[in-house]
Amino acid sequence: MIDNVHTTQNTNYSLSNDSGRYSGVVRFFAHVFSYIFHPLFIPLYVAYYLVFIHPGYFNGINDQGKLWILLRVAYNMIFFPLVSVLLLKGVGFIDSMFLKTQRERIIPYIISNIFFFWMYLVFRNQPEVSSILTAFVFSVFISSSVALMANIYFKISMHAIGVGGLLGLMLIILFTNASSPVTLPFVVSLLIAGVVCTSRMIAVNHTQKDIYLGLFVGILCQLIGAWLIL
Repeated sequence: MIDNVHTTQNTNYSLSNDSGRYSGVVRFFAHVFSYIFHPLFIPLYVAYYLVFIHPGYFNGINDQGKLWILLRVAYNMIFFPLVSVLLLKGVGFIDSMFLKTQRERIIPYIISNIFFFWMYLVFRNQPEVSSILTAFVFSVFISSSVALMANIYFKISMHAIGVGGLLGLMLIILFTNASSPVTLPFVVSLLIAGVVCTSRMIAVNHTQKDIYLGLFVGILCQLIGAWLIL
């Protein structure tokens, strides 16, 4: 027990020293990137790319249908999980909206998983929705489930899982759709992953282990989801 206390104190001291290595401006932008690429927003970015930008997946759907798909992703995978966290904060189940501890993350993980799986079921039963989006949503559910289990042992980075999922999807498109113009999106997703993971380290919210394992989980779960669905 004494060793654990000393280990925790040394870790906190190390993180405190790390925070002093960066200027206030750098830390500010690290937080900005962390907000912009919050893991809850990644599914919306992916859906927008697949539905409105990529030329090969949703050509047979009119703009109204495309918008309806995007809205369903927004309220099932962003709005409802976010409102759930607000309610948990309101009734005192969690102390912070930022879910800084492993204990605070348990219930939000479970609630989010319910909505993620529901979104997968909805898309799976709608033939007009491309299987690539269905596979992505299912992979988000898998990665969130893995994160819930990993949370028992350490505070795995949700941001790294999110950008890992984005990077994993681009890898899947790159290797399954030879005619797809995915080179630039892949490079952009790689850049985003690097910036976000670096930002989480600068913000001193995670260790390198939290970041690297989160990135690995995000990519791996996308590959598993694609293997099962596509």
